Amino acid sequence: MHSEALVIVPTYNERENLPKLADAVLALPEPVDILVVDDNSPDGTGEIADRLSSEYPQIHVLHRKSKAGLGKAYCAGFLWAIEKSYEYIFEMDGDFSHNPNDIPAFLKAIKNADMVLGTRYLNGIRVINWPLKRLMLSLTAAKYVQVITGMPFSDPTGGFKCFRKRSLQSIDLDAVNSNGYSFQIEMTHRIWRQGFRISEVPIVFTDRVQGSSKMSGNIVWEAIWMTWRLLYQNRFRRRPRKRDLRFEI
Repeated sequence: MHSEALVIVPTYNERENLPKLADAVLALPEPVDILVVDDNSPDGTGEIADRLSSEYPQIHVLHRKSKAGLGKAYCAGFLWAIEKSYEYIFEMDGDFSHNPNDIPAFLKAIKNADMVLGTRYLNGIRVINWPLKRLMLSLTAAKYVQVITGMPFSDPTGGFKCFRKRSLQSIDLDAVNSNGYSFQIEMTHRIWRQGFRISEVPIVFTDRVQGSSKMSGNIVWEAIWMTWRLLYQNRFRRRPRKRDLRFEI
């Protein structure tokens, strides 16, 4: 019998961080399982994940043949989680930029929502170790997404999220091809435009200490164009359709 909640952690060269991250998640007061989705890391992260899985029944591993992007890794994890009937499914970075101690706040909020976004920018800025240029890029991207799509969320590019299973089941995950920032925007928009309930919880984001960032110029440009594509998919409406959730379980 597994937990109701699963944290999906995509990894590529995270051997320094993964054992400590696993310890932190498993030490939480509420039981939470972990799925490591490793993209054939050359530094041996996949082997470390297998060792952890053999030691702890709460840890599972999904190996992929090559590095195919963050979005594809998460979608593979989502499909696995749905198949295993997890009710609450998290996205969380494997580099400690997301604090595992925030997970209980997500689990509390998801009881009255279909998706919970961790926000760095609600009622202030909570980002540690970012240069001013990176912070301004993130803030500008958030405002850009709000203006173009109409989504009211303070941090639409953030990657710390919790989904209720039914919200993920409403999406054709095989049709999601975006990565990076654009993946985060697309997933939130697909759920929001269907009228699902979305909440935000404040988090503190700390830039990675171990390993290297996966940010690139291509990721930024993909996010810029993705925003317009989503507006088109929503028939140029800047609002979600009405959804009656009283009869959904």
